[in-house]
Amino acid sequence: MEEKEAAKRIQQLREEIRKHDRLYYEEAAPIISDREYDRLYKELVDLETQFPDLITPHSPTQRVGGKPLKAFEQVSHVIPMLSLDNTYSEEEVKNFHARIRRLLPNEEIPVVIEPKVDGVAVSLIYENGRLRQAATRGDGNVGDNITQNIRTIRSVPERLRDAAPKLLEVRGEVYMDRKGFEKLNDERKRQGLPLFANPRNAAAGSLKQLDPAIVAKRPLGVVFYGTGATEGLNVDVHSEIFPLLKKLGLPATERWWVAESVEEILDAIHELDGIRHNFVYQTDGAVVKVNSFAQRERLGFTAKSPRWAIAYKYAAERVETRLRDIVIQVGRTGILTPVAVLEPVLVSGSTVARATLHNEDEIKRKDIRVGDTVVIEKAGEVIPAVVTVVKSKRPRDAKPFDFARHIHGKCPICGGPIRRDPQFVAWRCENLQCPAQTTRRVEFFAARSALDIESVGGIVADKLVEGGLIREPLDLFKLKTEQLAKLNLGTDEAPRVFGEKNATKAIKAIERAKTLPLSRWLFALAIPDVGKTTATQLAQFHDNIDDVAHSQLLLDVLKYHQKRDQKESAREIAERLIKAGFAERSKSKAEKDGIVTEVGPVVAQSVLDFFASTTGKKILRRLSELEIQPKSEKISAKKAAELPLAGKTFVLTGTLPSMTRDEARKKIEALGGHVSSSVSKKTHYVLAGTEPGSKFDKAKQLGVKIIDEAEFRKILPR
Repeated sequence: MEEKEAAKRIQQLREEIRKHDRLYYEEAAPIISDREYDRLYKELVDLETQFPDLITPHSPTQRVGGKPLKAFEQVSHVIPMLSLDNTYSEEEVKNFHARIRRLLPNEEIPVVIEPKVDGVAVSLIYENGRLRQAATRGDGNVGDNITQNIRTIRSVPERLRDAAPKLLEVRGEVYMDRKGFEKLNDERKRQGLPLFANPRNAAAGSLKQLDPAIVAKRPLGVVFYGTGATEGLNVDVHSEIFPLLKKLGLPATERWWVAESVEEILDAIHELDGIRHNFVYQTDGAVVKVNSFAQRERLGFTAKSPRWAIAYKYAAERVETRLRDIVIQVGRTGILTPVAVLEPVLVSGSTVARATLHNEDEIKRKDIRVGDTVVIEKAGEVIPAVVTVVKSKRPRDAKPFDFARHIHGKCPICGGPIRRDPQFVAWRCENLQCPAQTTRRVEFFAARSALDIESVGGIVADKLVEGGLIREPLDLFKLKTEQLAKLNLGTDEAPRVFGEKNATKAIKAIERAKTLPLSRWLFALAIPDVGKTTATQLAQFHDNIDDVAHSQLLLDVLKYHQKRDQKESAREIAERLIKAGFAERSKSKAEKDGIVTEVGPVVAQSVLDFFASTTGKKILRRLSELEIQPKSEKISAKKAAELPLAGKTFVLTGTLPSMTRDEARKKIEALGGHVSSSVSKKTHYVLAGTEPGSKFDKAKQLGVKIIDEAEFRKILPR
């Protein structure tokens, strides 16, 4: 493959992966399985390995995990909490074993096989047997301090039993068992709150709560599988950790195996697959680790993962059942999604009665018909999906599914007109006042990741729309406490009102939402193609929502891509975008003289089209009437000039010991400095960590001052 062709494919893969990340993490609505996602990710890794000049800091492959939340104190991990390489192939497990044998020739290399727990990674530090600190993995180097929340988990001891080492960092996964998860969702449904998509999301959402009293009510557990930093711990092999943890009173992995050959490794993986659904926590694979700590040290790490471990992920369990019916749901953007109604069946330890069918084309491709016997699986052990049809068991009277005819050519909720979107593969309800769309938009608008008005999600949103109290999300700001207090969440026969206490809490949350920054509002408005990351990027370069609506930067992005062939015009626009900090020069040989913009032309067009539409104009008008003026968190030019790093330009390279480059960038910008992507004579400082790139060499050539993190911290005001 030529570099130009590779650059194009790499860009496609990055956009595809980011889209699926957004669907999975931000909207809890994945449309592909874990296996398909991992295949896309592996293709990107392989291409970037083959063409290293095309790697950028913003590529999905350069991230270990999510960034810590500002609301929590951030703590640095003494030893990074790296993720593991994943595989679905037994052949790759064999290759892993062959590779470590090649790296450590003529040595016996026993390995441990243990369950891969599907929870939230945490680190707990005990000093002289007492719990001192607990943290999330965060980005692998820095996580959130969740000590108070961890202390609410009953299985976590405040003090270790027996003779504890001077320093012991234990690492494990916080989880929510299935029964506890189902009970929690039942309670949330009764209270009119949004439901959690799966136990892992419920555990993660619980740990992010700022109020430990809320966390204490959640049915959380923890299981530990290893150690990080230690002092006074005389253990040479990993297999000795499990009995030690239990001796100290720490909940540890239930089953584990030691193997010395590939055959023994695969036998253990198969045995674990047969018993893992009996565990109280969810598992989605097996982890294979070198047993000896001395051998691990010699094998070392790559930038993202240890060379001495690999995670084998099991194929999702597949089960046959009968398709009773196909119903159509309406989403917040009006998209009509077909859902399979199934004979209830047990899959991966829980009962499944519904499964996604994605869209009309997917139904046609698989030739799915009502009455069919279908094979279903839980994609990523969580989202049920129909994989295929057992055509040998098809009833004779089963007819091909006609999407439009099935719903009589109109929206199944409001009866409004529908059309097939030519850009995508979905049917869409064209009635913007459709109650289903309104309800979903209100839920999204009020979600924790948007404006955090949690108490008006789920059934509350349904009842508000159903009762005519709101017709669009911004109507929330006209609600009165007494209206909400009287809201009936039950039926006429069995009424259940929202109540004064809940209403007061909701109104306070609604009022607080008015003061949230621009990035949160841009995300909450559900602008097509704008996820949380894009919303944050837009907010960094615009002062308010009107600036975004009429953005010259976004117009320039479109003009640049339209005039790529007119070199002089394109260069002029590119310089303008670079000067504004909204673009940087492309380092790709295939994109000579090109630029990489903060957002691409698709997003730019979506944003401008949204605010130019009737809906967008109405939103701007309503915000003005409600006197809601979301502001960027940018610092004014006048104030910035008075800040300690005003006028200073930094370039970042390499890995810093206790902060990410993004965190360093935020510190610099918060203090009035500017971070550039390239070194020039105008650069004041190059902040260099370990394994710096070509920027380090260029700084030496130009005589630019190079500083490490310790010197950087001295520059920062105390």
